[in-house]
Amino acid sequence: MGEVMKVIAVTQARISSSRLPQKVLLPLGSMTALSLHLKRAGKSKLINEIIVATTNEVGVEKIIAEAKSQNCRVFQGSLDDVLDRFYQAVAKDKPDYVVRLTSDCPLIDPELIDETIKKFIHSQLDYGANCLNSTLPDGMDVEVFKFSALETAWKEAKLKSEREHVTPYIRNSGKFEVLAVDYTPNLGSYRLTLDTIEDYNLIKKLVEEVGEDLPMEAYLNYLRKNPELLKINSQYERNEGYQKSLKGDSEC
Repeated sequence: MGEVMKVIAVTQARISSSRLPQKVLLPLGSMTALSLHLKRAGKSKLINEIIVATTNEVGVEKIIAEAKSQNCRVFQGSLDDVLDRFYQAVAKDKPDYVVRLTSDCPLIDPELIDETIKKFIHSQLDYGANCLNSTLPDGMDVEVFKFSALETAWKEAKLKSEREHVTPYIRNSGKFEVLAVDYTPNLGSYRLTLDTIEDYNLIKKLVEEVGEDLPMEAYLNYLRKNPELLKINSQYERNEGYQKSLKGDSEC
């Protein structure tokens, strides 16, 4: 499959973050959160290349250095129009399929990335994701879509939430066929994303106690044996950033 079709992953990374500034540069084990994310994603067998789509903010050279240390290409674009930044990152390549990752997922599991890609390509639909119904831990999110779907969204999406979060137009416009990749048992109550200082404290603990290079299930097993750790970041809801963007749509 990988020999015939071109699959490029794009991961978003920026310096500014309202709740945890420079979060992708925080140390986790022997590297930064961004480098850990890229190293783990780089173990995917189906992705041909990873591009870090970043911005032109002050301090962004640190993100660029981290990306290059993991042999990833870098694209710099709009801070707020993330859909434009994302599209421009792959526009010249015109890959068959684009994988969307986000750098706030430092423990992303390459096996889950490949499983989502396989199921999506087999479905022959326009878009597939393992996070539509939230049956995996927050922080394991993988979206896969045809380049043609991304290009259409880039041309047609107008709402603030559609430009800030890349895929809402593809998911919600009704113009595309969508696949939800769901898992049983439902693991959606776990939070392994990096958005707050509490998230960081939990992930740092997991990396220190379990390691940098283990499958998702190893981290979940540790949490099952130490359930008190789940209280560290349990006060936060999933997809708070997207919900905030939806409220801003009326301002457009």
